[in-house]
Amino acid sequence: MKICVLGGCGAVGSVAIQSLTKAAVFDEIVIGDVNEEKAFEIAGTCGLGAASVAQFDAEDSESIKKAIAGADVVLNCVGPFYRHGPTILKATIEAGINYVDVCDDFDATETCLTMNEAARKAGVSALIGMGSSPGIANVLVRFCADHLLDECEAIDIYHAHGGEEVEGPAVVKHRIHSMSVPIPVFIDGKAERLDMFRPEGRAFEETTDFAEVGTYDVYLYPHPETITLPMHIQNVKRVTNLGLVLPPSYAELIKEVVQLGIIGEDPIMVQGYPTVPLEFAVAYILSQRARLTAEAGLTEAMGCLKIVVKGRKKGEPSTYVFSMSSIGHGMGEGTGIPAALGAILMATGKIKGKGVFPPEACVDPLDLLALAKTHVQMDGKSGMPLKIEHIDADGKVEEIEI
Repeated sequence: MKICVLGGCGAVGSVAIQSLTKAAVFDEIVIGDVNEEKAFEIAGTCGLGAASVAQFDAEDSESIKKAIAGADVVLNCVGPFYRHGPTILKATIEAGINYVDVCDDFDATETCLTMNEAARKAGVSALIGMGSSPGIANVLVRFCADHLLDECEAIDIYHAHGGEEVEGPAVVKHRIHSMSVPIPVFIDGKAERLDMFRPEGRAFEETTDFAEVGTYDVYLYPHPETITLPMHIQNVKRVTNLGLVLPPSYAELIKEVVQLGIIGEDPIMVQGYPTVPLEFAVAYILSQRARLTAEAGLTEAMGCLKIVVKGRKKGEPSTYVFSMSSIGHGMGEGTGIPAALGAILMATGKIKGKGVFPPEACVDPLDLLALAKTHVQMDGKSGMPLKIEHIDADGKVEEIEI
């Protein structure tokens, strides 16, 4: 069994490769990346004689097809997904190879979903958005809908993370993009698009407690759960996604840059030299990150994914709160490990449908949870660091186990 991990040198892809190596499901791992030297370095740490490297261009369909040739599964970790996701998925479908990615841009998700029929005709299974949010969030909502509630009425997803040792330009571009487009929400059974900086968008801002991480103000995030969950969770009337980058001062800097409008992709002349505003903005933001992180006293990576699902059980109001927190682990682990689990599910025949699907439409939550117990080790414990609380109609809170 052979897998090609595209973007294997990034924070997410490199963690996914570590998880795939430990799982020993694949006989061969191909590390696809533009950075050939770094890819060879990672290949040398895999412990597999069959680990190899494929240098490729994420904007060139033929280059992508050459890199993935002969693979049974493609795991795409190349960001930003609003730029590269649909191109890589299209090339993979044309190559007739099953596919998993961690796409977290809603507009790229919408484009990828339009390839459903092409994937079905090609006999390809494509699981998109298999990270943390989207990804684990979708699967936990599916679990709640299937096993805990009779009816889901409202789904609110929250996430906060930061403090990673390094952060790449693709991550910052994703965040800038996330703040500069109309953000999808699903309210009162209707889909809307809101500007996060206008009053209608700011009305969704709230203060949220993240277990082990702290209490922070969160704002609208254009992750694709607000689009896909209403398609697959019956009778749901509300789906929101709110998040924060840590430290808050770093998030505010990115907001300020977006509001200033220094995010164009067409070059402008600066003292006689053509300069792309977006590239300047990304470089400036990254140049300030270490200072802002140090000033906030953030000394290690941390993060938390929180999902609040409200509905009814036996006719009574019922709420479930799912929390996944980690200290010392950042975006790489939070996204790369679920991506690896998705690739393993794909390789072992657990993703059966042909077409393009979000996690809640094709991943059996029990399969994922069982796989995590045997393939995930964090802080000396097996399985995902998942805490589940039930709040009954009288407000009584009870922690439950699954």
